[in-house]
Parts: sequence; C-alpha cells; structure tokens
Amino acid sequence: MIYDLTIIGAGWAGFNAAIKAKESGLKVCLADKSDIGGTCLNRGCIPTKSLVQSARIFEEIKKSKTFGIESASLPVANWSVIQERKNRIILQLKQGMQSGLHGVDFLNKEVVVLDNDHIQTDEGKFETRSILISSGSTPVELKELRFDNKRIVSSDQILNCKVIPKSLLIIGGGVIGCEFAAIFSSFGSKVCIVECMSQLLPGIDQDVAKKLEIAFKKKGIQVNTNTNALALDLNSFEIILVCVGRKPVIPAFKNIDLKTDKGKIEVDDFLKTSIPNIYAAGDCTAKCMLAHFASYQGRIAAHNIAFPNEPINAVDENIPNCVFTNPEIASVGFSEEAAKNKNISVRINKFDFLGSGMARILEEPEGFIKIISDAKTDDILGASIIGPKATELIAILTVAIKAKINTHQLKNTVLAHPTLSEGITEALN
Repeated sequence: MIYDLTIIGAGWAGFNAAIKAKESGLKVCLADKSDIGGTCLNRGCIPTKSLVQSARIFEEIKKSKTFGIESASLPVANWSVIQERKNRIILQLKQGMQSGLHGVDFLNKEVVVLDNDHIQTDEGKFETRSILISSGSTPVELKELRFDNKRIVSSDQILNCKVIPKSLLIIGGGVIGCEFAAIFSSFGSKVCIVECMSQLLPGIDQDVAKKLEIAFKKKGIQVNTNTNALALDLNSFEIILVCVGRKPVIPAFKNIDLKTDKGKIEVDDFLKTSIPNIYAAGDCTAKCMLAHFASYQGRIAAHNIAFPNEPINAVDENIPNCVFTNPEIASVGFSEEAAKNKNISVRINKFDFLGSGMARILEEPEGFIKIISDAKTDDILGASIIGPKATELIAILTVAIKAKINTHQLKNTVLAHPTLSEGITEALN
C-alpha cells in the first residue's frame, strides 16, 4: 500500500487536513493511537463547554426570581447526569467525525515514522509520499506538583472527577484555569485561583483582565496574582488543578533529523518542516494552541501537499481568542497595549453593556466592547469584549478586520435592534 499522505494525529488539524486532502484527490491515511477528535473533542473545547453550559443553566435557575419565575425549592446540581451529558455529546460528535472520514483510511493505532517515506505499525510498514504531523499537545506538569489523578490533577483529569470538590486550588490564571474557576464556582466549590503574573489571562487587554477579576471576586472566587502557589497552604484544598500551559507532543521518529526548537516542530510559513515532504500543523508547532487555528493550519497544509506549485501562506494573525467564563471574554487582533508597543497611534472606542437594552433584558449588563483602531487611517486593529455572548460577537469584528472594513464603514452598518451586536456600532458613535 502506498499513500499520497499519511497524517499522524486525528485531532482538529489532522481531521480537517484528511478531509481536505481527500477532496483534493489524494490517497490518505489518518493515524492516531487514541480517540478521533484529539484534545478538542475529548479533553478540551467540547467537554469543558458542556460543563460551562450546565453551570450557566444552574446559575440562571438560581436567579429565576429576578425574571418573575418562582420555585418552591432550590435547584440541585446532579453531577453524574452533568457528566453523562458531557460524555454523550463527545460520543455523538465522535461518531459524526468518523462518518465524515469516508474515503480516508483511519488507523486507530500507534505508528512510528521510520524515514520520510515509510511508516511502521504493529502489522508491518507501508510507504507514503508525504507526511503531516498533527500530534497535538499535552498539559505541562510542575516538578513540585506531579499529577497523581487523585488530588493533584491536570485539566484532562479534572474533567472526569467523580464529585464536585468542596475546595479547589487552580494554579494558572490563563484561559483553562479561568474557565474551570467559573465552572466549579458556579457549582458551589470554594475556588482559589493563583497566577504568577500581574493579571489573569496574561497577554489579554488589561481592562478586560481587571473586569474579569472583579467579576470573579463578586462570585466569591479568591484571586491571587503575582503569587507563587507553593507559598500557599496546599493542604487546605481538596483538589489542586495545575494548568500552567500545554506543550507539544512529537511522535516517534527513526532515521530522521527533524528540526525542533524548545520542544516544538519548526515549520516555515507554508507549514513545511526541515524535511521537504514532511509538514506539521496544530499544537505541535506551538504557534497558536487553539482548535480553530489548528483546523485552519490542517487545511492549508493539505492544500500545500496536494498542490505544491500553488502554495498558500499559513500566516494569519487575525485569529479570535475566546474564554468561556461568566462573563464571557473574546478578542481578536491587537490589544490596546500591543498596538501601543508597536508605536501605533491608536483610537479607543468603548461601549458599556449597561447601555444595552438586550443586555438588560438578559440580566447580564456587566462588561463592555472595546475596539482599537489606527487613529490616522481608521483601520480596525483589534477588539476585546467582556460580557454576554462575547464569544459570538467577536465574529463580527473578526470578519471586519479580515475584510479590511474600517471604523467608518462598520459604524454605518445597520445592525438589528434590540440585540447585543448593535453594541459594536454603538461603540463607534
């Protein structure tokens, strides 16, 4: 058997690459020793957002009296049912992905790259003309706090905890840490989140980070920034969740000198590695560890393998970033600080959700929309949103930046009323 392309890793990058390569006429093999869907489907985006939705419904019911809906009893979170629903969603989506692989050979087993033309399995070896590595990433472990899957857990492991912990210490105030803080706080855990940097969500707009910290504290979440977690009394917490980042996973190689840098696979702007017929996409390149970016990279890599004389540049800095806390957070392009660091003269436009009719109707008036533009050209450079449906609203600004719509054009676009989206044009008035 000779394949045109063998893809190692069936996460979001590998799966989308396989579909694109098949559509481009290539004979494709997709291999993964674990479940199809990778981190996103099995241990990341999908399961966490399932828990987020259950937490939101729980909070909505608790404040139902505000909407004139009264109940004789308090709501109870049935954790086993919440977990069952999460697992059912994963299974349904997994089945959908598997059916979408019609025409692609899927090997649910470990493979070893013998050289740039041959792949080894437990059943023998086969030949391949090209290879795409999309092997994903795994949680970073602290040497002082090794994962034991009992009291000290990773973001993978906590998804399958049997009960809601009474107290939870979260080490790492990035996206993963903040989302789990919101989830378990909603279900009644006493949550403490620790971040060694000066703000939650390091790198995000400072105004947004401050607003989230205020919102967390209102919910009873203890927030400690500029703090080393080891300085705390760790014995006072039932569970310790360590989420200080993720690191690339690199598959097994023999007789290949693939260039890596600090544990990640080096690729050029077209996702080609140091070996001409081997490409890499997704978290293993550590360029931007987001599922939607991995999907984008996978499709680009597949195109470039199928049509080497018509390569597409995979560099795109207009990638939205979403945080499913409560309130939600989303951003795209430059933050105010990043634009100023590039010595760009910026204009800042803001709209507070306190002035939104729909935010008031939803009883979610906390937060704002912030748009950063070039003061000289009116070009939109970036945006940050904290508030209701921020993760959906950011799509409008992502498209606006991609389409090079300036602030004047966006301001004169008619958006429906009453909606949350009209806050975008209101911000520019």
